[in-house]
Amino acid sequence: MKHIVLIGGSGYVGQAFQEVLEKRGISYRNFSRKEINYYDPQILIEALKAEKPNAVINAAGYTGKPNVDACEADKANCLLGNAGLPGVIREACEELDIPWGHVSSGCIYTGKRADGNGFREDDTPNFNFRTNNSSFYSGTKALGEEVLQGAKNAYIWRLRIPFDERNNPRNYLSKLLNYEWLLDAENSISQRFEFVDACLDSFVKEIPYGTYNVTNPGSTTARQITSIMKKYGLVHKELKFFDSEEDFMKRAVRTPRSNCTMSSQKLADAGITLTDVNEAIEKACREWVA
Repeated sequence: MKHIVLIGGSGYVGQAFQEVLEKRGISYRNFSRKEINYYDPQILIEALKAEKPNAVINAAGYTGKPNVDACEADKANCLLGNAGLPGVIREACEELDIPWGHVSSGCIYTGKRADGNGFREDDTPNFNFRTNNSSFYSGTKALGEEVLQGAKNAYIWRLRIPFDERNNPRNYLSKLLNYEWLLDAENSISQRFEFVDACLDSFVKEIPYGTYNVTNPGSTTARQITSIMKKYGLVHKELKFFDSEEDFMKRAVRTPRSNCTMSSQKLADAGITLTDVNEAIEKACREWVA
């Protein structure tokens, strides 16, 4: 990769892309929306013509702050950012024949496969508008993937609950430390910098285009994670857990949450392997930066 255009570089995941690109010595240009209205296909096409990148990465998306409950109150922007923008970038990249990748989410699933294993890339999403059980956020992320069905020269990288060793309101580990009450749900999760490395390695190793679950192998729960955090002296309060997901829904949130496990075997089979999830959590806790 000689030169990359990054869209959404100011977000939590986008910042990690910038950091890793600089560390790898890869030239890149961050398209900010203030500078370029990349929601307009023709403006984006002209900007890409001028920039001449070898690849485009879309790390932009609407997640809501402080959490996905906020998406329920801003549905137009959520839909535009998560379902409309991927289609615009697809149109521009296919027009100019530029390879590209889109940061999607595993939040389009809930639970596990019927056989007890984590969801694979070819499993039909079961937490979206069509199944009528999802948050608006998850529904729009699923629509975004529908928009990209059949896309040429494109990767869809599914992120899931990012974390690392740096204390940040967007870091799952920080959330576990800061929330008054916790839900002990089982999930697959993604170490943020390993996720970014895997995305970039998709281009470097020229793995087949398509959809990949980019999660650390295995699954974990809030109780397991906080147990590790206690071992490293990061927990300084009594942890309180909801009795059940129903209790959580009733007392704490406005919209359903996706809790799911995913298989990253397809990515491993392509030659890109992430650290076992519990090892990655241990490392993050051991190297924690408050």
